[in-house]
Amino acid sequence: MPTTLDWSHSDPESWANYPIMLATQRGLTVLGADYSVQPGLAERWERVTDEQGREVYTFHLRRDVRWSDGSPLTARDFVIGWRRALRGRERGEMADLAGASEALAAQERGAPEDEVRAALERVGVEAVDAHTLRVTLARPRSYFLARVANVYIFYPAPAADLEGKSDEAVRDYFDRPRDGRPLALGPYRVERWDRAGERVRLVYNPASAFPPPLQAGETPAPVITLMKSEIGPALYERGRVDFVFMDSAAALRVRRPDDLQREPLLSTYFLAFNTERPPLNRPEVRRALSRALDREALVAGLLPAARPSNVLLPPDLPGAATPEEAARLPSYTPVAAKAELAGVPGLDRPLRLVYRQGDGFLPEVAIAERVVTQLARVGVQVVLEARSDFTAEISRRSAQGPRVYDLYLRRLGGDYAHPNTFFTLFEKEGNHQTGWETQAGGEPMARFERLLEAGDGEPDEAKARALYAQAQEVLVGEQAVIAPIYHPDRYFRARARLRGLDVDPFNFLALRALRLAPAEAAQVGVAP
Repeated sequence: MPTTLDWSHSDPESWANYPIMLATQRGLTVLGADYSVQPGLAERWERVTDEQGREVYTFHLRRDVRWSDGSPLTARDFVIGWRRALRGRERGEMADLAGASEALAAQERGAPEDEVRAALERVGVEAVDAHTLRVTLARPRSYFLARVANVYIFYPAPAADLEGKSDEAVRDYFDRPRDGRPLALGPYRVERWDRAGERVRLVYNPASAFPPPLQAGETPAPVITLMKSEIGPALYERGRVDFVFMDSAAALRVRRPDDLQREPLLSTYFLAFNTERPPLNRPEVRRALSRALDREALVAGLLPAARPSNVLLPPDLPGAATPEEAARLPSYTPVAAKAELAGVPGLDRPLRLVYRQGDGFLPEVAIAERVVTQLARVGVQVVLEARSDFTAEISRRSAQGPRVYDLYLRRLGGDYAHPNTFFTLFEKEGNHQTGWETQAGGEPMARFERLLEAGDGEPDEAKARALYAQAQEVLVGEQAVIAPIYHPDRYFRARARLRGLDVDPFNFLALRALRLAPAEAAQVGVAP
């Protein structure tokens, strides 16, 4: 269920809102099947670098795009939407815009309202005219066009509906859908949001410039009901819903229905090391532990299919590692690993491996148990601890300072189709909780961040890819902060009468292309 319908304000649990936002809104760009950037709300754009070294985009908006009430999309809608996002709960996501840092700093220090508004007006988003939007970034960012395609706080907001309204009136606008509001650009709009019943009702938006791609005899689904249910699979079996996620990896080992479908995700499941805690504070020890892992054996038989890997960037991601680059990263060499780990001071105690408690679409328990078995073969003892408070536990520190865990298992999913989205977690300000910023006085992380900064600012794709490959080698190879294990997939079931209903590579329910087979124009039910 969504936590908000206000796509400009969002919140730290924004992932829960994506299915609704992606069905009802659009970005300046969209991603093609090969993850290339394609025109979205903008039919074309130009990019230049100004005399101050800032990257300037001029977007030319499509003139046929209208909100669900028939009013035209304008550049002002982006100005209002992005300024609102700069005041929202995830405003730091807008930091790439020129002037954003000043606006963010003013808010952080509690500056007077007039000062904050003046700072927002100086941020690099400008309506040149009704159909031309100028965006200025503080510095070149190679991921920007991919990011505005998928990160919904960059979507426009209906300025005519929101300008001049009080904060309370705006909250009411998004919290209580009615009278065709909030407006939508996508093929669906929200008609009702039942928080108590945990249901959202979407209705087809005939005014959308982005209708589903209908084939002969197909029709749009007039109504879609999304619901949260602990018995989704049972409802599906009874014919009460038409789509359900398979959220139990354990269940998939027992039964694999004929209508089971699989979506490879832009995602990586990895083992992380506490680099501050001896003996894991030595990179050669971490590399040896990574080489002790047989990735194929760790996931064999646990799922209908699996993609074991020793690299961070998924193979379908633009800029993913070549076979030659992957070969330079730690891979399964147990004899060498055992020899390197023999007699290492500190390995006479068991290492504590923490993972998330509960069943899910990742076979975490089985993988954790297999990690224990594989590391035992090279003389390393590991004890397991499942935690319902996983995030708090991996950040918990001892009285002496370092975090208390030794190893943890975690999934990282991409927010957009660019290497940057996989690396940001491991920067100094990222929520990696590995302590690797302390290694060698901080030099390896500083070098890693310089490579990322250079890649993010490099307009030549081939040169940028080479820089990201070097960054990956520092993180996964030289420093072995993490040991990638596999690239997860998402499984779901859907009725044959539903066409175009899918899960996207970012792990979100994709409704944009949904249509019904002939003679099936009826309400569609979806349960997570």
